[in-house]
Amino acid sequence: MTLTPLTRRRLAVFRAHKRGYWSMWIFLALFGLSLFAEFLANDRPLLICFDGHWYVPVLRDYSEDAFGPDFMPTSADYTDPDLAAAINAHGWMIWPAIPFCYDTVLKNLPVPAPAPPSWNNLLGTDDQARDVLARVIYGFRLSVLFGFTLTIISSIVGIAAGAVQGFYGGRVDLFFQRFIEIWSGMPQLYLLIILGSVITPTFWILLIFLLLFSWMSLTGVVRAEFLRGRNLDYVRAARALGVADAAVMWRHILPNAMVATLTFLPFTLSGSVTILSSLDFLGFGLPPGSPSLGELVAQGKNNLQAPWLGITAFLVLGGMLSLLVFVGEAVRDAFDPRRTAA
Repeated sequence: MTLTPLTRRRLAVFRAHKRGYWSMWIFLALFGLSLFAEFLANDRPLLICFDGHWYVPVLRDYSEDAFGPDFMPTSADYTDPDLAAAINAHGWMIWPAIPFCYDTVLKNLPVPAPAPPSWNNLLGTDDQARDVLARVIYGFRLSVLFGFTLTIISSIVGIAAGAVQGFYGGRVDLFFQRFIEIWSGMPQLYLLIILGSVITPTFWILLIFLLLFSWMSLTGVVRAEFLRGRNLDYVRAARALGVADAAVMWRHILPNAMVATLTFLPFTLSGSVTILSSLDFLGFGLPPGSPSLGELVAQGKNNLQAPWLGITAFLVLGGMLSLLVFVGEAVRDAFDPRRTAA
């Protein structure tokens, strides 16, 4: 694939922005590791060899009676000392680096929960005796996936709405603007409280609800670009030649509008991540027990005697948002026509 001189210049400017460039790679590395959370933190072994047979509990459920007739035909609990002893007597197990899942309740802690950091629990436990590091790994993945999904879908809807407004103008633009003004004035938090009292919010329910309002963030920018671009000579010539409106919008105006839009996407992503954490902190987010960074912040507030909870939540959220902001700054500079690579 041959890159245009303009694209090469933008990539050069992006690489020259060292803070944003390395922030992108650090964020991608952390996100890539979190995608394999089940292989990093789990209360199930990665691999079991028992009596010459191979088992992969991290990918598949097995019943306890598969490891001996003395056990019940129920889902295997590999933290059970009797089951672990039976497996080790006739084979071996390979455990993840962190032998706890996000919902694993630790037993026989030396001190009451929340327990401070130790060699077994590097970031300590929360007030429900769950490993904080495991919950951070799963919570980071959940927050980023939620932010990516919300950002992508809301951007597509917002860009399409802004394009229709700016391209057609007139009454279409007028009525659309009045609708946006009314819709943006809706009390989102009150509506979410009402929704939470009727049904239990889940990942997809929260995503759909927030999508109803988040699509408006890019509409104004795209609308302004299409209002300016529809009167350019090559656009008017294309319409005079009978090119379909959708083709004119897609081929001739949208590429120019995307320059301004792309600079907002990293900041939109960081805002989407913050929304989920804020809702979880207030108690209107994901169901109780879900791996949530916002819930970790709430635990830090409620357990001031356990400072590791608040410090961990601050460092994880602050670090993640800082990386995204630095990437956004680099993208903004890359699309700035006044910038040149150092």
